[in-house]
Amino acid sequence: MGKTIYLIDGSAYLHRAFHAIRSLSTSKGIPTNATFGFTRILLKLIKEKEPEYAIVFFDVKGPTFRHEMFEDYKANRPPMPDEMALQIPYIKKIVSAFNIPLVEQTGFEADDLIGTYARLAEEKGFNAVMVTGDKDFMQLVTDNSVIWDPMKEKFIDKESIKQKFNLIPEQIIDMLGLCGDSADNIPGVPGIGPKTALKLLNEFSSIKGIYENIDSIKKKKSLYKKLTENKDQAFLSRKLVVIDKFAEVEENFEKFKLEPFDNEKLSSLFKELEFKNLYREFAGEKPAVPKDYKAVTEISEIKKLVKKLEKAEIFAVDTETTSKHPMNASLVGMSFSYRENQGFYIPVGHDRRKQEGTEEEKKEEKGKNNEKKFVQPDINKVLEIVKPLLENRKIAKIGQNIKYDYIIFAKYGIKIRGIAFDTMIASYLVNPTRRGHSLDSIAMDLLDHKTIKYEDVTGKGKNQKGFGEIPVEEAVDYACEDADITFMASKILKKKLGEKELLRLLEEIEIPLIPVLAKIEMNGIKIDKHKLEKLSEIFGEELAELEKEIFAMAGEKFNINSPKQLGEILFEKLKLPVQKKTKKKQAILRILMY
Repeated sequence: MGKTIYLIDGSAYLHRAFHAIRSLSTSKGIPTNATFGFTRILLKLIKEKEPEYAIVFFDVKGPTFRHEMFEDYKANRPPMPDEMALQIPYIKKIVSAFNIPLVEQTGFEADDLIGTYARLAEEKGFNAVMVTGDKDFMQLVTDNSVIWDPMKEKFIDKESIKQKFNLIPEQIIDMLGLCGDSADNIPGVPGIGPKTALKLLNEFSSIKGIYENIDSIKKKKSLYKKLTENKDQAFLSRKLVVIDKFAEVEENFEKFKLEPFDNEKLSSLFKELEFKNLYREFAGEKPAVPKDYKAVTEISEIKKLVKKLEKAEIFAVDTETTSKHPMNASLVGMSFSYRENQGFYIPVGHDRRKQEGTEEEKKEEKGKNNEKKFVQPDINKVLEIVKPLLENRKIAKIGQNIKYDYIIFAKYGIKIRGIAFDTMIASYLVNPTRRGHSLDSIAMDLLDHKTIKYEDVTGKGKNQKGFGEIPVEEAVDYACEDADITFMASKILKKKLGEKELLRLLEEIEIPLIPVLAKIEMNGIKIDKHKLEKLSEIFGEELAELEKEIFAMAGEKFNINSPKQLGEILFEKLKLPVQKKTKKKQAILRILMY
């Protein structure tokens, strides 16, 4: 056996992804939890297994041949939630953009199509890997057909079935027939669970064998009664759980050979669905726009830059520091941009010792006649030059979360005046339901630009350096880009605010609040620590009493913070009424799709 084909149970993973991930939607309210989870499962498969051949299978709405055998087949299954149904078209578009063939067929479930292709695969000399978490597929396992569940990182083959159940794959059909399946409304033999079923099959091999030797069970009156009263039901259930391996399907496996991804379609879909990281991954590199980023380290050049910024009358400013928390941070450098694709970085707090290296390294460099040079202007002289510029009310300043920069400069005796725009606040006003408003997100959304990440410059984990430890020449592009992107994004966001009639809100309420909030943050708030500790004790005691009352009403202890456990208590045990989704909500969700 050489080639391998992956048979992916799309319907099963649609449901598993939907229930595994909660409360995920776009800023427009389109649900995306199942779509995101399903996409991640596909990517995991593609990256880890690198399949050459693959198919994704889906169920088709409508009756199958099993309904002809048993009218009540799947009769107790609730209708698919609207939030799930709305995501199926997106999932199928993503499968198509991955260039993975999709197979579905009226009258057959995805299980039967997978069973058919697993059989055909063996006949054509392929190995088959059934990608699913559904236990029913164990009946299809052979020497050349196995199951892989990517969510559990688990392979199931003949040996693992033998070890777990002491059964061969064909006997799984009999076990499922005896136990039934409440999800599919397959009755089985009432009162017989997996343990009893396994004991019977280990002794009699099959349902047929059980009934051929039924008299030997007479001494076990209860079990004998269950089996004899439900004989027809047992054989019917066995028929219902058998996966059909002979559906009429396309047999040319070369049609299932995978082609390269359609990155353009994928990036477009991921952008629409607001999957930021996936969009970045598949957007690809755009044609590079020349960037004029440079460090300004000479005092004379810094003075010239300040004059240019004064003439521009509006510019973006950004600071690089030693901490995310402004009150704990020291200034490492400042960047400015007053023209698109241009930026200037003034380093003032890079660690000279880190830049020059150890004494031993410096001696080694001298021996090569290539002594390291560290160029950085004096911080006090720089602050003296930029202070009039930053405090000039008539010159407009733009920032990304400029409150942070306000606090940093205030610590050095500079009060930024003339704040005109904040891209983070503007992004929130344009789209308040969005999960994040970082400069990285704004750059990707508005400019289709993947920014340099902080970790790209400083490293990650234990080896991560502080920004001041980074050589100036390595810090320039990152620092300048922050100011440049902020400057460019402000124009687009300003236009969007105007279209939404929110510009006045930004300019008259949000911007004037920035210095006020900064001063509050710098001054802090007085609290009565002892009173808060006492309140905490009181609230703790009250919560404990409430928990006792809740457990008494429920008749048992459970995790109140678990939505699943709470739901079981409220709606299954206490039988509280469940509110149905309204037609209005359904209609809104459908409208949002278009």
